[in-house]
This record gives sequence, structure tokens and C-alpha cells, in this order.
Amino acid sequence: TMEIHYTKHHQGYVNKLNKAIENEKGLQDMTIEDLMASLDKVPESIRTAVRNNGGGHLNHSLFWESMSANGGGEPTGHLMEKIKSDIGSFEEFKDEFKKAATGRFGSGWAWLVMDGDKLKITSTPNQDNPISDGLKPILGLDVWEHAYYLKYQNLRGDYIDAWFNVVDWNKVEERLK
Repeated sequence: TMEIHYTKHHQGYVNKLNKAIENEKGLQDMTIEDLMASLDKVPESIRTAVRNNGGGHLNHSLFWESMSANGGGEPTGHLMEKIKSDIGSFEEFKDEFKKAATGRFGSGWAWLVMDGDKLKITSTPNQDNPISDGLKPILGLDVWEHAYYLKYQNLRGDYIDAWFNVVDWNKVEERLK
């Protein structure tokens, strides 16, 4: 599932984003984060394509980097301190994150973000990214059916539970810093 997801879905977003901005030198020189944070500066004629495909690329890049075969368990250090102070226990975090992921009607993402100096759990539709709303995403979970349907079919909750076993908390901690 993940190989198809990476080589087909994610690559499709990259290809379509590149096509959308091929005649926009100023946009080509921007990082994907800056591009998604500045959608109001993207010409109206390509804004939807940039939002959808740029978001798909950024979201998936964050998603892949947040997983590891050696992942799972619980975070430590500053990340765990922030989870406890801003959300509650790690179990409360997992419950709230799962609610955001299962509560997303249709396709989208669940996120752990920094909102100023506070951790917050949120969800976005489609390929929208919290960076477009001034938030800093530090962990994202793809809850589009293409992310899990081959293995989990309609059991999104089981996919979410399994995903927690591969989260690379060290990478999430790096993003927090």
C-alpha cells in the first residue's frame, strides 16, 4: 500500500505541481513551505492546482519522514513535556488525535501542530496543510482511503492504531525544535 501510495499518489502531486508552476519563475524559487504559506500570492489561474498538488506534496513529505521501522512507543524529552502540558497525557493525545483522524469526513489529514507556542491537534480536508493557516505542522496522518484501503479497507481506526507503531518521535521532536 505504501509503495503505491509513494510512487503513484505522491509522485502525481509533484508532477502536477511542477506543471502548474512551470511558467512562474518566482514560485519555482520558493520552498514548498513558503509556497503553501503564501497561496494568496499565487496567481488565481493556478492557485487551486498549487494548493491541491503543493499540499499533496508537502503533506506526504511530512508523512513519510514521520515514520520509521524503528518507530512507535512514546515520545520523550521536550515533545513529551509539551504533550503533557498542552494536551494532557500521551493517552489523551492519542485519543484526541484518533478522534481528529476518524472524525475527518471523507478525505484529509489529522495533524499535531504548533499554534504559537502551544501544541494543538487539528484536521484539514483534502490536501490542505495547516501551514496555510499560520500553524506549524509537526506530525501529519493521511486519512485518504488510498493510504489504507488496500490493507484496512473501511477500518480507518485500525489503520490509525497501526500507524502509531511506526511514528518516528525523534523526527517529530526535531520539528518541534
